[in-house]
Amino acid sequence: MLTNPTIDMLRELGLTGMASAYQELEAQPEARHLEHGEWLALLLEREATTRRQKRFEARARAARLRHDAQIENIDFRAACGLDRNLVLKLANCDWIRQHHSLLLIGPAGVGKSWLACALGHKACREDFSVAYHRLPRLFATLALARGDGRYPKVLKALARTDLLILDDWGPEKLNDEQRRDLLEIVEDRYEKRSTIVTSQVPVDHWYDMIGNPTIADAILDRLVHNAYRIELHGESLRKQRQTPSAA
Repeated sequence: MLTNPTIDMLRELGLTGMASAYQELEAQPEARHLEHGEWLALLLEREATTRRQKRFEARARAARLRHDAQIENIDFRAACGLDRNLVLKLANCDWIRQHHSLLLIGPAGVGKSWLACALGHKACREDFSVAYHRLPRLFATLALARGDGRYPKVLKALARTDLLILDDWGPEKLNDEQRRDLLEIVEDRYEKRSTIVTSQVPVDHWYDMIGNPTIADAILDRLVHNAYRIELHGESLRKQRQTPSAA
């Protein structure tokens, strides 16, 4: 069998992983001693790996994560109150499969957004769809969408995402439109999808940030219920990375 036509046909069929593996095996003299079944298994394994990598890359691009963060790079020695066991439990993504949420609370600079993005990156690797939004900008996007008729479409896209990261909530009080927007988002996702919320404001002050008691009850009941919670503390990591000035 001619090599080039076979490789060309595999690529024409979209089996690029198998094509690459076939080409590599043909160049290895020891591969000639493999059984047909062994050849096929190696080709299929490469194709599956290639497709998983392509899906991950597509999901990572679509997520638009703020930080290039990965779970493997977390420094658990940093004094910020990070529970290693809980983070490793979250890294297996079962909480996303079970449609739970996660609240990351702490002062500015302690790594809330970075950790949220690391978990989002891991979710992409586990083949979940992920979307990252800074909440103030998302409110602005929804306000524009409401004016040009795209509002239902934007809400639908948010509702479909397996993991929605809402970064940097507070401390400003929400206005009427923002309260309704947040309620729509959490209502669509409650017990159907997972959400990460990061905030400098403690959870027991979120009621005041929402403002309207009735809407606050509805939002917090759906957002806080069955949510994991990580409260970080310590000095800002940004300050720690600054080079000390000469005395």
